[in-house]
Amino acid sequence: MVADRTRFVVVRLQARSAVLLAVTSVLGLAAFGWPLLIHGTSAANLAHSADAPWIFLALLPLLLAVVLSALSEGSFDAKAIALLGILAACGAALRVPQPGVAGFEPVFFLLIPAGRVLGRGFGFVLGALTIGVSALITGGVGPWLPFQMFGAAWLGFGAGCLPPAKGKAELGILAFYAGCSCILYGWLLNLWFWPFGAGTATSFSFVPGAGFVHNLHSFLLFNLTTSLGFDIPRAVVNSTLILLLGRPVLNALRRASRRAAFDVPVEHVPAVTGGAVGTPVSRA
Repeated sequence: MVADRTRFVVVRLQARSAVLLAVTSVLGLAAFGWPLLIHGTSAANLAHSADAPWIFLALLPLLLAVVLSALSEGSFDAKAIALLGILAACGAALRVPQPGVAGFEPVFFLLIPAGRVLGRGFGFVLGALTIGVSALITGGVGPWLPFQMFGAAWLGFGAGCLPPAKGKAELGILAFYAGCSCILYGWLLNLWFWPFGAGTATSFSFVPGAGFVHNLHSFLLFNLTTSLGFDIPRAVVNSTLILLLGRPVLNALRRASRRAAFDVPVEHVPAVTGGAVGTPVSRA
């Protein structure tokens, strides 16, 4: 009987790593959502240019803590770290070409299959790392960067949470998820600049102290009227790429994970020489 490898997850986070990932996500939610919860503050003081460096400084140690915790618990090993670096570099390369088409961002085409095959924790770290590396390459470092890293990290995490499927059904699920998540990613990224970028005299402007429901309604109007021109092309590009090229990418990732045997525990067995236990022999 041939084993079903459609859900070949090679990186499973243990309890400590999962807690650190949850803390990181809570920080991200607070960084995105605090403008909807504040009262009595002028819109001119809501720009994230002041708080973004602190969010960035908090995000990097937390991401590093997730990786180090996974290493100490045996979830990540040297091969997983190497694959993480390779995929982050490939994802950054996908983000470099920009033909001037609004919303053309094929970077999620690789991130979603990687999160699907390699697991939620791997997808989370890969998403944040990919955006960070690509920003350094393209010169896209700014107050928006930590929010982009959070958005991509959650997108990669969600790909690892999708239900089991195989064949065309799996590609359909991934393509549908790509379309929805790319639109949500755009809406989430809008939240970081909407309070000060929409002005003060429009129907979708942020109103300090107006309450959560009023400002949430204004934010939804802002997305519907200004953002879909970028979000829909991004969703269509990544969904189409997954439908056309997703199968070979999934197969390549699964083949690499099987050959690397990430899920096989490492055992150090001392060498036996002449019937006696000798010193361990290096097999590198």
